[in-house]
Amino acid sequence: MTDIEKLDLKRYVPAMLTFLANKLATGASISYRKHFGIGVVEWRLLALLAVEDKITANRICQVIGLDKSAVSRSLQTLEKAGHICGEVDSQDARRYTVSLTAEGRALHDRVLKVALERERRLLSDFTRTEIDTLVNLLGRMQTQVGFVNEYDPPASN
Repeated sequence: MTDIEKLDLKRYVPAMLTFLANKLATGASISYRKHFGIGVVEWRLLALLAVEDKITANRICQVIGLDKSAVSRSLQTLEKAGHICGEVDSQDARRYTVSLTAEGRALHDRVLKVALERERRLLSDFTRTEIDTLVNLLGRMQTQVGFVNEYDPPASN
């Protein structure tokens, strides 16, 4: 019997990224729920809407990479709380877009301060050059996601 090959989880980049993202998301959710009454998914939506106004749920899913049901639930939560508002596009009645309200913008601005401090702490051991390299590498990885996800391994016997 041969040894089964195993992943080296200390070097397998997808696992390293996933574990890091999960831990950061959990910590952010705990902090944001405690101080602002929102979870990390709602924060991601607020952050995106602060950058890109009047966008659809489909666009949010494309940018953030979450499934439509999670985005829809979070949008409903934010709308009920008065942080976002939605409207039917005047040019295309099938298109429903969402935007931040004044209250949503104010919440975004408060959470942003905490998010930036969390990022500062995460990167505090890196030089400016290392941060620039990391951002470049992550951007390059982001462009490969479609290529990675289109891989369909052959059926095994």
